[in-house]
Parts: sequence; C-alpha cells; structure tokens
Amino acid sequence: MDGRVLCLVVLASLLSLTWTKNLTCLKSASSCEECIRSGPDCGWCMDPKLPPLCDTAATLHRGLCSRVYDPRGDVMILRNQPADGISILLEPQDLSITLRPGVSRVFELTLTRSSDQLNKELTLETSTVPEAFNITLKQISTTHPAVFEVSLLADECPSNDDSNQSQNKTGPWSVHIKPSGFSQITKLEVSLECDCECQHKPEPNSPECDTHGSRVCGLCLCQEPYSGSNCQTNNNYCRRKPLAPVCSGRGICDNNFCVCNEIPDNDGKYSGRFCECNDFDCPRYNGSLCGGRGKCQCGECLCDEGWTGDDCTCTMDFAPCMANNQMICNGRGMCDCGACRCEPPFSGPTCESCPTCENRCQRHIRCAECRVFESDR
Repeated sequence: MDGRVLCLVVLASLLSLTWTKNLTCLKSASSCEECIRSGPDCGWCMDPKLPPLCDTAATLHRGLCSRVYDPRGDVMILRNQPADGISILLEPQDLSITLRPGVSRVFELTLTRSSDQLNKELTLETSTVPEAFNITLKQISTTHPAVFEVSLLADECPSNDDSNQSQNKTGPWSVHIKPSGFSQITKLEVSLECDCECQHKPEPNSPECDTHGSRVCGLCLCQEPYSGSNCQTNNNYCRRKPLAPVCSGRGICDNNFCVCNEIPDNDGKYSGRFCECNDFDCPRYNGSLCGGRGKCQCGECLCDEGWTGDDCTCTMDFAPCMANNQMICNGRGMCDCGACRCEPPFSGPTCESCPTCENRCQRHIRCAECRVFESDR
C-alpha cells in the first residue's frame, strides 16, 4: 500500500441533522452562543466600548472590535510515546480535540513499523456518537516511518430544543485509529464547541454594568431590580406600587421611565406614567366608543361640547325641557339629559301635567262663596 493515498471516511450519526452551507451570521443574535452557532465564520464582539454584536469575525476586526470571540477548535496532544524497540507504533497515542462545526482541525499521525509489516492498513473504530462528523486519513509521506494527515470536521451543533435531554449532545466521544490486526491505537477524545467559554467566566459587579450586575460575554446580567444594557435602570421607578408589574406589564423601563407598548390591533399606545392608561377601554353606546360623541382618554370619555355622561350620551340642551311658561320643567322638576325628571305629582315632558292637582277655580271657590254669600263656610 506504500505510495498510494489511503482515504477512510466515517460518517456517524444518530440524529437527523442537516448543516446548511453558507449561513450568514445572525446579526440579531442576543447571546454569544446563538451567534457562534449561526455559522463557522461568525464572531461575537465583547469590546466594553462597543455594544455586543454578531457578525463575521473579519468584519468585527475591521470594525475595530478589540475583543472578538471566535473559537476555531483545538488539537491537544495528551500522550506521545516515541518508538523504542516496538515493532509497530502510532504517534501520538492520545489526543483531545475540540471541533467548532464547520471548521476542520488537522494533525499528523506517524506510523512506525518493521519491514515485514509495510502493507498493514490503518482502520477506524468509533464509539456511538450522536453528532455527524467526518474523519479523513490521508497518507502524505511514503518514506519510513509513514506519515498520515488526519482531518476532522463536524457538521453542526445539536439543536437546543432537542427533547432528548439525557443524550450527550456535544461529547466527548472516543474515536480509535489502529493498524489492522494490531492492538496499538491512537485515541481521540472529540468534543463539539457549541457554547462560549466566556459564559463560564462572569465578571461580577462589573463597572460596565454600573456595578449592578455581572458582565458575561460582553452582556450585562443585571441584579434585581435593575435592567438595561448597562443595568442603568432601576425598575422600582417604573412600578405603581411595590411588587407591582413593571410599567403595568405594558411596556419596558428605560432609564427609570416607562416606554409603553403599542396596543395590539389598534393604532394607539398605552400611556400614563406607568402605562396604566389606554384609549380604547371606555364605555360604548350602540357599539360606538363614548357614544360617538367624545374621545376616550385613559379609560374615561372626554365628551364633545354639548354632551356629558360616562358614555357621552347625555345632552346638555335644555330646549326639550322648556315649559310653556318658559321655565325649565315648569319649575317642577330637573332637566336631566334633555328630559324632565318631575317632582310628584307633576308629570309630562315638561312637568306641566298634574291630574290630582286643584285647578285655579277649585283653589278659589271657597273665597268666592264667602264674598258672594257672606258665608264663613
């Protein structure tokens, strides 16, 4: 087999994962992990003088970001025992490899063997792995000892919404490279690099977080009751009372003031110091807000001129209440919403009707009888 290329490819997968090529970086990423998962060339800016940003690492460096998190994986040799009287030997014997999906890692493997073993092939033995990755062996030297180039490439990171929480998603997994028919092996311990190392190194009480939170991968994780990109906002200033929802649950607290949300399916916004107001939750009449004769403001109707009442259906016009004597409700009642409320026993539209009342003649009949008949009864 000397002088010819040996190429062995192993594709091991228990998950139906697909790596989408040429992904652009997720510029809307809200975390370092979300960013680096969006593509192999993506980096996360952690410069304290700049806002956290996801873009290609090259773009971030051109943008003068002084701290770009851009993991490329690593190959670490753990054991490399040299050949010493051993008839066949692989060097190195033990490696730890981290792979960022989409970024290949390469190392050289040396095979020392005696002259009667020159035709021995290398084989791959792998444990069961839940992520697809490729391993390629390529002979790059035909001299003795033989040198092989080992290339590893992972397809993609596992999905965070995978329901199988017990499965080892990112390794490590064992991969063995060995000469056929011999026990000597090179052991690879392979892991996927799918999160950010900086997530495990928080900076507590960071000055960039106004000392009210920890800085993690360039982002501030604020302590209660603080919020904001630099923990500069005290949410207690945005509560109507202690433990009340921030901005009544209808907005966000920004620099200690509420910024109210837009009202769903409406052209307006919530309003008020704590977003407690809205301009649609007012009384209606015949399906019309404020009876169609006013404007809703903070849950109350501001009626048009000439109208009043909770739903603006009460007219302030006294004309319908004017009696023939030009007195409102004949002086026997009160004009309410364009209609008389008469005092008993008066009735009628203008309180001019009183069936049980004495008329003028009935009221003066006794006086007339006294004068005409000189009677005192």
